[in-house]
Amino acid sequence: MHEFIAKHENHIAGVLSGFDRLVFRGTLRSISWAEGMNHYLHANDVLLKDFGTHVERVSQRLKQASLAGAECTARPIQYLPSAGTSKEEIARGIALQDHIESGLICVLKAVEPCWTFDVYRNREAKKLELQLRRRQCLFLYHYWMHPTLGFLHARIQTWFPFSIQVCLNGREWLARQMDRAGLKYQRQGNCFPWIKDWDKAQRLMNRQVEANWPKLLGAIAKQLNPIHEEIFQAHPVNYYWSTYQSEWAIDVVFGQAHVLRELYPRLLRHGMTTFWQRRRHAVFGPPSAAQRASAQALSGRSSQRSQTARRGYSHQTPAQRQLGQTL
Repeated sequence: MHEFIAKHENHIAGVLSGFDRLVFRGTLRSISWAEGMNHYLHANDVLLKDFGTHVERVSQRLKQASLAGAECTARPIQYLPSAGTSKEEIARGIALQDHIESGLICVLKAVEPCWTFDVYRNREAKKLELQLRRRQCLFLYHYWMHPTLGFLHARIQTWFPFSIQVCLNGREWLARQMDRAGLKYQRQGNCFPWIKDWDKAQRLMNRQVEANWPKLLGAIAKQLNPIHEEIFQAHPVNYYWSTYQSEWAIDVVFGQAHVLRELYPRLLRHGMTTFWQRRRHAVFGPPSAAQRASAQALSGRSSQRSQTARRGYSHQTPAQRQLGQTL
């Protein structure tokens, strides 16, 4: 990529490199296994025969506390019966309709698979045992216009062990940074076609790497479950944060459309001749029936040329196939 940018630097208006989509998972590790959950029950004087009653009561308290903020501010709370419904589209539609620029947008409820605990009667040992099982429970999805991070969502599992997932976007975050810095820009979806000072924008984006993630994510977790400390007063536990998905994107903006228009066929050809078939389908989607028929009709004329191209690439090292050297 560095070679590509250097080769076309006279036509490039700006470059942005940084976080795109980020997904974090919060886990209460000490109670995420059966023995650890037994320690919690012991600390709260809960016998296994009373397990169901106890966890149901705690779950109801968590739901009420998590939804209280939406109820107090009259934000929508909506149950989604289908897993195929796009939660983000619903949330963005509500934000647009209600002109939400900061704060809670809505809370969406959905029943989804989860890992949780159940009591098992061990007939051989003649005793009750706690087991971790795959079941389904209610998840609460909170959507916000975060003052620092922009549009994001976080969800919490309403059954023990109350796992959390937070999804945010580095470009959303950058837009908020530029707003605070008074840096003018134009935005289209997740891209910035124009920024007044690209170098300053990159410096702002570089600060994202230095974020205090436990503090930032911990504040979001507190909003998901305001009674966390109360629930775990007798057996204190804290969330352990891990990265589930991390995307790093490099945006290259050309100053003139015709330059990119001329370069685009070469970019496309490079991708088609170097990517694996499965990867091409992931990017462009599977070919239609008409495209397959056209490909079959042209296969005879192009087979010899394709063989030559494949032989040529077979003798190249991965470094020689880099974008900058090819284009």
